[in-house]
Amino acid sequence: MPVRRAGLLFSLCFSQVVWAASSTPEVIIDPGGVAPAALSSIYEAVDAITRLAEDQDLTEVSRLQRRAHDATLSALQTQGYYDAVVTLEVGELEDGQETWDIIIEPGIRTTVQKVMLDFSGQITQPEFELRVQDMRDRWLLNEDDVFLNSEWSKAKQELLIDVKSHAFYFARYDKTQAVVHAEEGKADLDVRVRSGPRVRLGKLFTSGLNRVPDSLITRYVRYEEGQVYDQAQLDDWQQALQSTSFFRGAFVTLDTESPYQEVREDGEVELPVSVRVTEAPAQRLSASLGVDSDHGPNIETVYRQNVIFNQPWWSESGLGLNKHRQRVFSDLYFPPTYGGYQSSVGVLYDREDINGVMNRRLGLGWKLKRDLRSKTGVEYNNEWGVLAAWDKTKIVGQDPYRIPSVIGTWNILRRDVNDIYDPRDGNLVNLGLGVGVNLDDKKPFYRASLRGQQWWSIGKQDVLTVRAEVGKVWSKATQVPTDFGYRTGGARSVRGYGYDKIGIRQGDAIIGAPTLAVASVEYIHYITSMYGVSAFVDVGDAAESFSAMKPYVGYGVGASVRTPAGPIYVDLAYGQTDKRLRLHFSLGIAF
Repeated sequence: MPVRRAGLLFSLCFSQVVWAASSTPEVIIDPGGVAPAALSSIYEAVDAITRLAEDQDLTEVSRLQRRAHDATLSALQTQGYYDAVVTLEVGELEDGQETWDIIIEPGIRTTVQKVMLDFSGQITQPEFELRVQDMRDRWLLNEDDVFLNSEWSKAKQELLIDVKSHAFYFARYDKTQAVVHAEEGKADLDVRVRSGPRVRLGKLFTSGLNRVPDSLITRYVRYEEGQVYDQAQLDDWQQALQSTSFFRGAFVTLDTESPYQEVREDGEVELPVSVRVTEAPAQRLSASLGVDSDHGPNIETVYRQNVIFNQPWWSESGLGLNKHRQRVFSDLYFPPTYGGYQSSVGVLYDREDINGVMNRRLGLGWKLKRDLRSKTGVEYNNEWGVLAAWDKTKIVGQDPYRIPSVIGTWNILRRDVNDIYDPRDGNLVNLGLGVGVNLDDKKPFYRASLRGQQWWSIGKQDVLTVRAEVGKVWSKATQVPTDFGYRTGGARSVRGYGYDKIGIRQGDAIIGAPTLAVASVEYIHYITSMYGVSAFVDVGDAAESFSAMKPYVGYGVGASVRTPAGPIYVDLAYGQTDKRLRLHFSLGIAF
């Protein structure tokens, strides 16, 4: 056996090649220097055949040997070896087990010698000259490239899509031919595309609407009849309709079977635009249950109603309850604009009782949101809001006071992560700005906060993450709403301390501070896709000023389990300042 064949026993190349059953052959491959991709294709092809050899009679095994030979040749050809010679020799081991010795002489690997791209139809007019030249420049399989079947198919497919995607919906191939000169190792390619007539957009027809008014369709699918067809535009319309909550599915296509299609005098064609939708349920009730160390048991229910007053609006009303907070809300949403802006109005009653500070709020608000995604996949979530609020606050040991206010906010979140629900690479940055006026003393107050987190993958199973947050409040008002002050501590901030236990102590209460600074470093090891363990250090404080801060440090270990009911997070942390060990955990389920 040649040296190059030693160690290439099929059984060493993938896990199930040497079988215990004596009727299944042991396969030995002499690759003859073929490329790794070609060898992998051969392994897969022959493996599928040898699996069939067990318990077959001699006639059938003989046929399988021929199939293994032919499959090896086919696999070589897909990888550019068109002049290969394959020999399959049958032998027998001492225990009677049959052997197949496949010897490969690959010959010359075929490369592209000549490429001819030809276009016919309206696309040959002078106005499309630059577009045609661009398609020639971007053709994927050029002279001296290795001729692979997969690349040949991909190049043809992308060329046709390129022609069809704008203006030429009826584009077809007149000819696609690859002539392989096996002995010379050369291939000549001949591709001819017939563009057909230019296609323009005709009348708009919709189907599937029942409760949802037709105005929602025309809100997004906007064009002038006679406009040149562009598949990207149809895709954008379809995505916009699918992103609303009114439809389970939406499809925007050209209707080539419609009697309303029209052939113009110049030979161009107008095709109707067909929008087919399946409406979402008119009503939906959802709920979630959970428990965590910060708030105890949590419950939230939301009732959703689609189409309000025969308009493409929807409402969400619900309540949320835990030991610290109880709230009831109702919001009315308007459909996103063509530019992606989503506005809503709502009312809220919110009651909080945390660490000696009880606050009740009645609010009326407006929000405007816009979500964007860059070509590189980075997400930007913008949110503007205006809230008219009436707060009644009671701090333990003090008389209650009232704060009527108007508050404006802006938040922008930039997210660039590999997975939105389980990030292991990437980062996010969140900037929040707020300005308000105390309507009693007519004096303003301001807030700015910045939060960021970075994830780094270390190997395949480890992740290092760093997060930080800083915030500042400025005020000329006598009193500001409680949510304009900062408190920290708990499972999602500085672990090792009670929920919002870090702030300004005032008697038996802990009130919000004008400044905040928090940082954390955590190392996570994923044992499996379901289980993970971690070690972390958190540090932070909320104080009168940055210079007055005395950082609280917490450190410990944690574990996470992903279950069908929802994720479970458990952290055991030691608060260095309190000299106390705390268990932080959370479990949630939505239905």
